[in-house]
Amino acid sequence: MAQRTPPAPSDLAAVKHRLGRVGVWFISASAASAEVERPAVVAIEQFGYSAFWFGENPSSKEAFTHAAALLSWTEHMQVASGIANIWGRDASAAANGAATLADTWGNRFVLGLGVSHAPLVDTRGHDYGKPLAVMRSYLEAMDTVPFALPLAEAPPRLIAALRPKMLELSKTHAQGAHTYFTTPEHTRRARDILGDEPVLAVEQAVVLDTDEGSARAAAREYADRYLKLPNYQNHLRELGFTDDDLKGSDALVDAVVAWGDPDAIAERVRAHHDAGADHVCVQTIAPTIEQQTEHLRELAPALTG
Repeated sequence: MAQRTPPAPSDLAAVKHRLGRVGVWFISASAASAEVERPAVVAIEQFGYSAFWFGENPSSKEAFTHAAALLSWTEHMQVASGIANIWGRDASAAANGAATLADTWGNRFVLGLGVSHAPLVDTRGHDYGKPLAVMRSYLEAMDTVPFALPLAEAPPRLIAALRPKMLELSKTHAQGAHTYFTTPEHTRRARDILGDEPVLAVEQAVVLDTDEGSARAAAREYADRYLKLPNYQNHLRELGFTDDDLKGSDALVDAVVAWGDPDAIAERVRAHHDAGADHVCVQTIAPTIEQQTEHLRELAPALTG
């Protein structure tokens, strides 16, 4: 049996090249029927985005079977889990699931892994424990799992990380980090911790709307769910936001959600790249999957050119 191991550092440049500069984080993917999701994904690839990120939660599509569907519907776009919850499967299932996708679709799958949040883990009947220690043990267990088939390249894995210790783990036990609900200033700090070589893939939520009132209302509604979670609260406090900001201040909402016309949104994406991001996955905030897809079409000339 071939022993599965993480890619060597020399492979990181290839991972960055395949991910490309700008991808899509599609909030509706994990809850949409295949009939609705498939045409949206096909269109997004045609718009020129280089990667498609999707989420997972206890009531959504399962991450690995979902990834297989996405890979089968597309031709060249990278497909990345953002994130596959480590509490949803043991380390052996995660390692061999990722390897199976790599065997079938070559180097098009990126395994994003995360410890999720205590309320979501509790619903699965698990003890959340100490996230850093749990993640380290999980990654080390993955590295011991054999796989029956030889792989030209082990699938890269990126760790959902925001705070310094988890970012350090992303550097030493994975190929890099996937950050979410954050700012260019955090991207700069994350790059300083990771160093030059590890991959840094940053999610950026956007509202394609130039009206300050309606744009901020949409951004605030999106942000509200995250501002209730301790992991994000602690992360934002480290960036200097106050408890009053965590109630949904304009300053915080504007910092984590870009809004305006395509040029304004492209400027925020550039700010992440300038701060050290290798890849930015844009998440369009809109009521329906069709509107989200249409906004990605409108943004594509400013973002993918």
